[in-house]
Amino acid sequence: MGAVSASIAHELKQPLAAIVTNGNAGLRWLGRAAPDLDEARAAFKSIVDDGHRASQVITSVRAMFGKGREEKTRLDLNELIRKVLTIVHGEMESQRISQQVELSDGLCEVVGDRVPLQQVLLNLIMNAIEAMAVITDRPRLLSVTSEIHDPQNILIKVQDSGSGIDADDTDRVFDAFFTTKPNGMGLGLAICRSIVEAHGGRLWASAAIPHGSIFNVVLPRAEAAATGDF
Repeated sequence: MGAVSASIAHELKQPLAAIVTNGNAGLRWLGRAAPDLDEARAAFKSIVDDGHRASQVITSVRAMFGKGREEKTRLDLNELIRKVLTIVHGEMESQRISQQVELSDGLCEVVGDRVPLQQVLLNLIMNAIEAMAVITDRPRLLSVTSEIHDPQNILIKVQDSGSGIDADDTDRVFDAFFTTKPNGMGLGLAICRSIVEAHGGRLWASAAIPHGSIFNVVLPRAEAAATGDF
């Protein structure tokens, strides 16, 4: 029960933080001498969207630990990546992080649960952003790419220019309750790996040259998932 509670708390942290951020932004727009109603309306719409996402997260985590499973559908991974980048756009601007996005055209779809896979991408990208927060002597760059890994699989890479992961911890970071963050719970990457593996995929970390880390996600293409050939 403790693990389930911690998992739900961890997954809800991001949409709840976004709700607070957008709420404050909306109040600022309304509090101006000449209130900007369009900007305030956009902020409040984002609050509604984040509220729905929080509800979806609860449903997703509950299904992960329960006996039932959500119905899988065909998903466009590039669409999911773009959606997550939109969600973190404000955070990247405030952290002065540049992005380099290279998404291969014509990628076949994957079969999966939208919300858990979106949470995986969001978690990896937010981890990359946090890893670059203390970097001051070089550009902060987030790189996200998608490509055909082999005939059966698609590869997504999330790379940062942060301080990287100690070689001894490259695989340990996926262990439940292991964390390198002062205030971390050590559940995010463990949950991410569980979700990816539940979709027939793999998730691992590697060092980026000359600085930072790369998180690699391999997922079976829809055709391979349908036949179990992955």
